[in-house]
Order: sequence, then C-alpha cells, then structure tokens
Amino acid sequence: MYTREQLEAHEDQMLAPYGTRSRDSKGRTYPDKEPKQRTRFQRDRDRILHTSAFRRLEYKTQVFINFEGDYFRTRLTHTLEVTQIGRSIARALGANEDLVEAVCLAHDLGHAAFGHSGEMTLNKLMAGHGGFDHNRQSLRIVTELEQRYPDFPGLNLTWEVREGIVKHETEYDVSDASAYEPELRGNLEAQIANAADELAYTTHDLDDGLRSGMITPPDLTQLEIWQLLLVSVGWDGQRLDDLTRHRLIRRLIGLLVTDVVEATDRRILASKAKSALDLQKLDHNVIGYSEDMQRGNRQLKDFLFKDLYNHPRVVRMAVKAERILSDIFESYVEAPAMLPYDFQQFVKDRGLQRTVCDYLAGMTDRYAVQEYEKLFDPHSLP
Repeated sequence: MYTREQLEAHEDQMLAPYGTRSRDSKGRTYPDKEPKQRTRFQRDRDRILHTSAFRRLEYKTQVFINFEGDYFRTRLTHTLEVTQIGRSIARALGANEDLVEAVCLAHDLGHAAFGHSGEMTLNKLMAGHGGFDHNRQSLRIVTELEQRYPDFPGLNLTWEVREGIVKHETEYDVSDASAYEPELRGNLEAQIANAADELAYTTHDLDDGLRSGMITPPDLTQLEIWQLLLVSVGWDGQRLDDLTRHRLIRRLIGLLVTDVVEATDRRILASKAKSALDLQKLDHNVIGYSEDMQRGNRQLKDFLFKDLYNHPRVVRMAVKAERILSDIFESYVEAPAMLPYDFQQFVKDRGLQRTVCDYLAGMTDRYAVQEYEKLFDPHSLP
C-alpha cells in the first residue's frame, strides 16, 4: 500500500523542477484532514467528479443542443476531452497531472444551459446585479453552492485548484483573479488546462461541424492546417466518410498537442525557470503553439467562428435560448414564490436576482425547456 507521503515522494521525483508539488500546496480554506492514500490534488479531483454540477454537464450544450443528436459533444464530453488532452500535455512537460486534471474537470462547472449564448443571456439579465460569468460561477460552485459536507460550504479545494479555476483564460474567457495573486500568472498546470480547453473545442467543434453537414470539406480548402492534414493522412479530399473524418480529427489533435509540447518546452528552457513560481513571475505564458502552428490554428478558429458558430442553425438556437432563459428569469423575479423551496431560502442572503440566476445557471438544456413549457404552456402541468 502506498501512503500519501510515498505518493508525494514519487510525485517529487517525477515532476520537472517547475511542476507544482501537492505537498507544497497552500492548503484549504477550512481544516480538513488529508486522506492516507491520495495526494491533495487527487482528492480535489475526486470531489469535483462527484458533484451534482459535474453530472449536469452531460445535458448542457457545447455547440449543438443536447437533443439534436446523440453523437454531438456536450459540455461533459468536452470536459472529458479537455482533461485527457491536458493530462497528455502535463505528462510530456513534467507538470502535475493530478492538478491539471482537477482544474480541467472543474473549468466548466459554472456554464449555464445553451452554451455561450446562455451565458451571455444571464450576463445581460444580471446587469446591475453583478453580472454573470461562468468562471466566477465555477468558483462559487466549488466554494459555496455545492453543499456536500457538514463542516464547510462547497468542496474545500486546495488553493492551487481554485487558482486554476479563477485564472482560466481562453479567447472567449477572461479571468478575474483579484483574490488570487493577480500579479502572478497561472502556474504551468493552469496554463496547460487553458491550452487544452482551446485545443479541444477547436478540434471537436470542427468534427461536429463536419458530422452535421454544416461544414463540408470544400469549405476548408483555403486553410493551411487543412491542407497539412490532407497530406499527413493521405486523403484525396473527395468523399468524407466517418472513418476518414475520425482519422483527420485524430491527426489534427496529435499535430496540435505535439506542437504545443515542443514549443512550450523551448519557452521553458529559454526562461531558465527553476521552480513553479519562476514561471508564474514571467511576463508571458509559456504554454502555446509555435509561430507557424499558431497561424494555422488562428485561421481555423476564424473559420469556425464565421461558418459554424454563426451558422443560421446555431444562431436560431441561440435566439431560442435567449427567449427561454429571459422569460423564465423575469417570471421568477416577478413571482419568487414559484421558486423551489430550497432556493427561496437563499434570497435573503444572496438577493433575489442572484438566487434566480443560480437556479437558472444550474439548469440543463432539457430542464430549462421543460420549465419554460410548465410556465408558459397552458396545457402543461405546473
């Protein structure tokens, strides 16, 4: 049997000098006896995995709403893909896989129903009441909203995992780390989680777009990275069957992960960092692509934004989502007695709008649609 101390010693041997050691954690907010056979970060990972918020991700939108098809990504499958990619990058760079995994598993806990359109709608509805941001909501979930332990609110995660959630940044996510040493960058593990998130949604959104028929191979011919894929896989570009699509996406993920690892390794060596703190003090993130791959990835992301995220089919669903969430929100604010009893008790401390927002943010796509029907369809039972 390996004790926690033995696991920490093994971790110390395996990690690069700039990897974050679990035994060096800044600790938890509340006293909490550590387990005998798990490191601190492994325990955090397990706590996140067993939350209600994590399970609800199965029925929350990535790009396509859950009931549009069984094969499209959901917020849960996206999270799992981010986690797998993050661990692969962490292992290759000598970073702490368990810390990366915990941050990746938690990074989207605060997402509302209907993807980014749901988040934008709630932020608009909460104007003047603190707004809504899924990063802040993820932190609130693990520090306050999940009630699973009698001795403290939330999950009582380590500082490092909470910092990784707070400093989650992508092109579409801007962090507010005012309470978590904002003068320092996220540690390497947090940076890896950010890179894995962007890499995962770029590749699997392309996959889902091709599967749905909203994107076709001729649409991609002007992209450098697509031409690179055709040559790498040896495909003539004629008929895209499922097997070929799988090969292309798999190769794309492999090319991007390899490039991130090699480019990041060069930046770390150039930085001469000897510790995790040395990397955090730099004026730039070390994680990222090479210059050539960054250009190709930029082209692909611009294409997806224009041709997939703004496709009429996706936009129509976004408009529906705004109507559904807005009408539910306004109805509950006008008549708080319609809220479930366990949420009504929070109004005094959190305020009415924030309580309603928390309730809506926790809804899955399916539940939000059902709630809308109950509220506004006269033939539906309340």
